[in-house]
Amino acid sequence: MWQEQNNKLYRKFQFKTFSEAFAFMTRVALEAEKMDHHPLWTNVYNTVEIWLSTHDAGDIVTDKDKKLASKIDNLS
Repeated sequence: MWQEQNNKLYRKFQFKTFSEAFAFMTRVALEAEKMDHHPLWTNVYNTVEIWLSTHDAGDIVTDKDKKLASKIDNLS
């Protein structure tokens, strides 16, 4: 589940393989681009970590972040 910490929404996703993690990131990237709202994220092998905040609102969590988080949940 998403956790709110340091004015960001955070979630860690783990997959069976690097390919599955990368495919997930590709799906997220397409949704993020549609929303013009891009995550801070890392990927190490089968693990993807994502932090969401709205930069133009002062780097805080907004409804835009919650909406993207919901879309990401549907892709995982």
